[in-house]
Amino acid sequence: MSDALLNGLAEALAEVVTLIDTCDDDVLDPDTAVKWLESTAFLLDRLPPADRRELAERVRAAAGRHPEGGWRDSLLRVPDSFGLDDDQHERYCESIAHVVADFTAAVRDADPATPVPTCPGWTLADLVEHHATTHRWAEHVVRTRATEPVLAREVPLDLPDDPSAYPQWLARGAESCLRTLRTVDPDLPMWSYGADQRVAFYPRRLLFEAVIHCADAQLALGQEPRVEPGTAADGIAEFLENLPRRTRTTERQAPLAGGSVRLLARDTGAAWTITFGAAGFSWTATAAAADVTVTADVADLLLLLYGRRRPEADRFTVRGGTAVLDAWLSTTAT
Repeated sequence: MSDALLNGLAEALAEVVTLIDTCDDDVLDPDTAVKWLESTAFLLDRLPPADRRELAERVRAAAGRHPEGGWRDSLLRVPDSFGLDDDQHERYCESIAHVVADFTAAVRDADPATPVPTCPGWTLADLVEHHATTHRWAEHVVRTRATEPVLAREVPLDLPDDPSAYPQWLARGAESCLRTLRTVDPDLPMWSYGADQRVAFYPRRLLFEAVIHCADAQLALGQEPRVEPGTAADGIAEFLENLPRRTRTTERQAPLAGGSVRLLARDTGAAWTITFGAAGFSWTATAAAADVTVTADVADLLLLLYGRRRPEADRFTVRGGTAVLDAWLSTTAT
């Protein structure tokens, strides 16, 4: 793509975003404006750090081609408003710390024997042990720059004898993992079980492990999970990006060939369309035509994909044939 085209696209993006952001309420509904801006932020968040920085530079260059004044000043604020200069790796690490703190707070004073309905057969103690093990395993894998699969049983865990001590054990393991992640270049190549074969895979994956298991704990304790919309949207994309790596899951999807599912986020306007073929599935972050459409808040859509919500719940609106949706969800829930 030529520099002229890239500069033109950057300038067009900045102009459109600024128009939306500054438009009078009687011209553009504020709720619609927020949805458009949040959807744009979600898409820009998925750009690699180097591309985000380059886009910020091109937007500022485009702003510099305008005369001094309020419009130019508004254009110059676009990179900051979307965090284009932010360190995405650090943003994931910070988010992990926040979610693990919520998780720890939820389970600290709870009975470890409390059943976890969203993880049949597990208690809170099992859930915390599992998640804490994931942090210790990930810390080991990243610290040693693993080039091949590592089993959790190969990693020292120092599991406490008393399950009531598990929450603090979880917190310590997460802190250790984050210290390691923050000292490593996220672009370094290494083994992972996902689509991204870099260090960058791990903080993003750990965030959504924490989000889902924190929700498990909260639901077990009668609390309502709260997932920030931007985080939930990124979680859906991460889920779909990594799903093809789960060979057993994709094999079970073969009978769905020719079907399609559309997810619509009621609160942000974001959309994802999944299309099934003989060789697996493909997806786009668009609202294309599909056999069945599921509409809900984006956090509920994320929990649906992970089997923590059911589509027949009142919070979902399902239109179209449900057979393909039910069949797909039965293969993907983890």
